[in-house]
Amino acid sequence: MSGNSVKIKICGLSRPEDIDSVNEARPDYCGFIINVPKSIRNTSPDQVRSLRAGLSPEIIPVGVFRNEPVETVAKLLLDGTIGVAQLHGNEDEAYIQRLRTFGDFTIFKAFRVPDFDAEWARMVNESSADLVLLDNGSGGTGETFAWELAEQIHRPFLLAGGIGPDNLTEALDQLHPWGLDMSSSVETDGKKDRKKILAAVRKVREWKTAGKMPG
Repeated sequence: MSGNSVKIKICGLSRPEDIDSVNEARPDYCGFIINVPKSIRNTSPDQVRSLRAGLSPEIIPVGVFRNEPVETVAKLLLDGTIGVAQLHGNEDEAYIQRLRTFGDFTIFKAFRVPDFDAEWARMVNESSADLVLLDNGSGGTGETFAWELAEQIHRPFLLAGGIGPDNLTEALDQLHPWGLDMSSSVETDGKKDRKKILAAVRKVREWKTAGKMPG
């Protein structure tokens, strides 16, 4: 996970046309919400394998889980269905350490951003996950949080929560995150929108090209 360019993740893919859109836009990562029935973007492992077959090899598939059994997550990493596990539930340090006993996996851990709390900041900064993700809630709500709270995090982070074509430049200017995670903000009527995905990815790339990001 090296390099100076801002990474882009488009999350919540669930249809073949979503795959076509990201293949055209070329973000760095794409996300599949797996075994989370409450999510309108929910997919099964079999669906992800089918969608994954059409994904460009340049794009890393991320499995997004919420309190899923460790063995299930490990299996999907080991068989190549996904390349990264993103933990979006109540998974603790013991869970992460147990997952690592199955292999040398890349793990993202999502943290809900509260009104500032020193214990929360300590937990995020000290997490053993390879990368932390900051969001305003359970994910996919389309709502931002008070970005100044992210200034308490002294490690690279993936910024989520209502980030899209309309505000991503402001987010990049203010926070310089490791990457942006976008879902509902690149949708229309609950479905991924090709034009919005292309616009979002283009704006991030243009921000770097304009000289605001070294690399």
